[in-house]
Amino acid sequence: MAADTEPTIIAPSSFTPMGADPQHQKRLISPLQLGLIAVLFLFAIAFWFLFSARSVLFSVIPADADINIDGGLQLKLGERYLLRSGDFTISLTAPGYYPQQQPLLVSESSQQSFEYALEKLPGLLNISSTAATAKVLIDDQEVGDTPLNQQAVAAGEHELRLLAPRYLPYRQTIDVTGMGQSQEFEVALEPAWANISITSEPLGATVLIDGEPAGTTPSTLEILQGEHQLSLQMAGFRQWDTELAVSPGVDQSFGPVALQPADGQLQLSSTPAAASVTVDGEYRGQTPLLLELKPGREHRVAVFKAGHSNANRSISLEPGVEEALHVTLRAKLGEVNIQVMPPEAQVIVAGKTYGSGNQSLQLPAVEQQLEVRLDGYRSYRQRFTPRPGLGQQINVQLLTDSAARLADLKPIVTNSAGQQLRLFTPGDFTMGASRREPGRRANEVLHPVSLTRMFYISTYEVSNAQFREFRSEHNSGRVEGSSLNRDRQPAVMVSWNEAALYCNWLSQRENLSPVYKLSNGLVTGFDTESTGYRLPTEAEWAWVARSRNTDLLTFSWGGSYPPTDKVGNFADTSSAYITGRTVQSYNDGQVVSAPIGSFPANHKGLHDLGGNVAEWVHDIYSIASTNGATTVDPMGKQTGNNHVIRGASWAHGTVTELRLSFRDYGQAGRDDVGFRIARYAEQR
Repeated sequence: MAADTEPTIIAPSSFTPMGADPQHQKRLISPLQLGLIAVLFLFAIAFWFLFSARSVLFSVIPADADINIDGGLQLKLGERYLLRSGDFTISLTAPGYYPQQQPLLVSESSQQSFEYALEKLPGLLNISSTAATAKVLIDDQEVGDTPLNQQAVAAGEHELRLLAPRYLPYRQTIDVTGMGQSQEFEVALEPAWANISITSEPLGATVLIDGEPAGTTPSTLEILQGEHQLSLQMAGFRQWDTELAVSPGVDQSFGPVALQPADGQLQLSSTPAAASVTVDGEYRGQTPLLLELKPGREHRVAVFKAGHSNANRSISLEPGVEEALHVTLRAKLGEVNIQVMPPEAQVIVAGKTYGSGNQSLQLPAVEQQLEVRLDGYRSYRQRFTPRPGLGQQINVQLLTDSAARLADLKPIVTNSAGQQLRLFTPGDFTMGASRREPGRRANEVLHPVSLTRMFYISTYEVSNAQFREFRSEHNSGRVEGSSLNRDRQPAVMVSWNEAALYCNWLSQRENLSPVYKLSNGLVTGFDTESTGYRLPTEAEWAWVARSRNTDLLTFSWGGSYPPTDKVGNFADTSSAYITGRTVQSYNDGQVVSAPIGSFPANHKGLHDLGGNVAEWVHDIYSIASTNGATTVDPMGKQTGNNHVIRGASWAHGTVTELRLSFRDYGQAGRDDVGFRIARYAEQR
């Protein structure tokens, strides 16, 4: 073939069997092929399960419990199960146990384990006792009475108790097997009694146990354990008693008990009642009285009462016989003459009214209660004893209520802070000083005053120790190295407001109505009717300091200047370097304030009204009017800026300052100003 000739391509032609349509021809699969495919499919599933399953171990009590798992593929290999992760339900059963079913969650972990414990079925208890019927308690819960059959009780340890009348309590710890098994418990209860045998001479006495009849002698009785009262009673004989201590199972015997003949009984009464009685010289009580007397002999019975004649009787009684005796005692009388004023007052003795006015009475010679009363007057009461053959006279003067209250007031009292106060009944006097008096100041205007209300005022100035009960941190300070702060020195560096607060504190301490009205701790006024503690009014201070009989003192020691004796603590030669002014040639021995009461009291028994420290008084500072009108019980204005200071101090030495009419004023505390307390004796 020539080289440039095109090659000839031979194309295959399709083969079509004769008589067949190539578009509908089917290929047939043999059974062998199908089986092989199925095997391969199962193998794939198994391989997939083994590859994705988790190994799960179940530990179950009891070990022979049946395990059933629902919810998916599972394969048990020995003690383990192959389970895919997911939710299942596990059911556990075993003979004698409660079945258990619960959800099971298999996680993605390759190795897993689960523990289960089945609960045992209850045991069935059969309990009997030697007592016909006993109460059964299991773990303190009552479950029935013996005989008790097939009582279901949870498996485990329990406390079994049996209680039966007349038997000792029984207690035992039992172990219940459970699992539906029956267990038998036979309990022998021990008796809680003992046999008590008793006989008597004579026989036939009634036996009483704790007061209740239990038989007649001779008897053998079952008595419960414990303490008992054993008694024998028989007509005509005295009761026999003994204490009986019974222990369970310990028998006892008594007797024969020799019964003694009974005492005779005497029911004794008297007029008047409550008379004393002795039998054969031995005190037996007061009438009305039941006496037991030994039979067959004479007894001396004496009845007596104060103010009455004695009664004596000789009594003999037969055994067991009861008799009654009434004795009337004759009163011993004494004459009492009672004189009363006012004559219309009623006289009452021992609760009996004898009329009004004077009375002459014959009364029993025993202690009597006398009362004399009349409307508008305070009743009078007194106990007295009339004396036979010797007359008595009692004089009674009734007081009106107001007069009686005054009579009740004590001249000297001591309050809760230990401060002594004296009672004064003042009157009319003149305050201030004459224009001709040397040293007089313009604020000492003469003016008449009338004091009508009784008042108490303290004998001494308030000390540091007393003030520190109210305000513990208080410090009176020092002057040029000399202390003002010792306990018995007067409290100084106290403002007027603080002194008023102290008075209110003392009133509240004694349940008295406070005098001073307060707002935010500051005094805003006062109650004129209160009987609580307060500062003395200026008029009260002036009266107790100056008024002596009909005279008014110029100085605390008298009328002449300078003082010659140590009559008070003033600016003396020892304190000249502090005060710069002194009483000429005077040395009281105190540089600054002295302990309260160091110097003699004045004519009214009060200390340091002139000297030691000047004193706050109640009143707002003002200058009296010159119109000549008398002021009655003045207390000053309700409010104001400054308050009056009265009296000289250890720092004062001039004639002006030492006069008792000298008036100063202020509001803040000073090292030479203290205070004393006062109060009204009664309301207006």
